[in-house]
Amino acid sequence: MKKTHFLLTKNPDTANTFFPNAFIGRLDGKKATHSKAFFETIAVALQFPEESGANLDALDEMLNDLDWIDQEQVILVISNANDWLSQEKSTDKVLTIIDIMDATAEDWKWMDEEEGVAKKELKIILEDTPRIRTLLEEQEIPFGEL
Repeated sequence: MKKTHFLLTKNPDTANTFFPNAFIGRLDGKKATHSKAFFETIAVALQFPEESGANLDALDEMLNDLDWIDQEQVILVISNANDWLSQEKSTDKVLTIIDIMDATAEDWKWMDEEEGVAKKELKIILEDTPRIRTLLEEQEIPFGEL
């Protein structure tokens, strides 16, 4: 398995095997076909605090925080990935969401533990589909396979 933030799999349930001690948030792509639904479902999957917003800035802020999660490894598993954001009218917004997740995961990788801030490792596991591969390749985001 490559050391990357994005991993593609044929079976999203394998996350438990590869990351047995991680916090695993599960997001069903069929329930997140547009950005508004995505913001709602990721908030549930990663147990965002109630006061978090539902927009790109809030997503960035919450992914850069994660202090409410005890485990160091945080895994977001997106099943039914072919449906995920498939009805979002703005392609730019879809690409921005992917870029935010990538940049945040990379930031966590290089963050030194500051006083009171526990270091995290963020990985995004998506069901492997041609659409998802194309989205990641177009953004030049490296990915591995589980």
